[in-house]
Amino acid sequence: MPSEFRRHVIWMTIFFAAMAFLESAVVVYLRALYYPTGFDFPLVPMDRNLVTTEVAREAATLLMLLVPGALVARSALARFAWFCFGFGVWDIFYYVWLKVLLGWPESLSSRDLLFLIPVPWVGPVWAPCIVSLGLIVLALTLLYGRSKRPVGLVDVWTWSLLGLSAVLIFISFTLDPLLNSFSGKDLLLSDGVQQSQAMALQRGRSYIPVHFPWEWFVSGCIIGILAVLRCFQRARAVG
Repeated sequence: MPSEFRRHVIWMTIFFAAMAFLESAVVVYLRALYYPTGFDFPLVPMDRNLVTTEVAREAATLLMLLVPGALVARSALARFAWFCFGFGVWDIFYYVWLKVLLGWPESLSSRDLLFLIPVPWVGPVWAPCIVSLGLIVLALTLLYGRSKRPVGLVDVWTWSLLGLSAVLIFISFTLDPLLNSFSGKDLLLSDGVQQSQAMALQRGRSYIPVHFPWEWFVSGCIIGILAVLRCFQRARAVG
């Protein structure tokens, strides 16, 4: 492992772990306000301005995950790889810090509201952790592969596999809340909802996830693994 690459990995890990602490700290404050006895479903209605701020914060977080890779890499593929690496480290340490600060999650099967963009994502904690580990492996494979094969490492078939994997995993996180609650950020809003949305919003507020569509999730993971193996094999074939 080249010394420069090793240095990047170490400092990227430190940065994204620290960034995850900031994310966890925000959640600590929110749960102190809205879930003083502990987080669980159904969700507590939140102020509209606060929900809007949360959605904007998530968008800013994605931008912050992208910037470090853009500073250390020149190619789009390398920047994508560092984004994947950062997202994986950040997400895993997010749960590590929540465990340290709140003693939550109680277990890897604890249910969590994962994301709000573009619609609510819901799933057990183990699911995003598996995705994050996969993103780290994908990132390291891409970065290793570029050192062996700077051009043509990821072909159309590999991108197709990665895209299909992402779609299936996205469906696994959003299918149940979309089928059983109101979609979008209005799932959390406490005021300003039109009369025609009242019933859907009420369903959203009473929504308790019961079934995680693991079939979609496992299918997405298997296809993602095939894509990573294809990248690795194409890199080794040149070396």
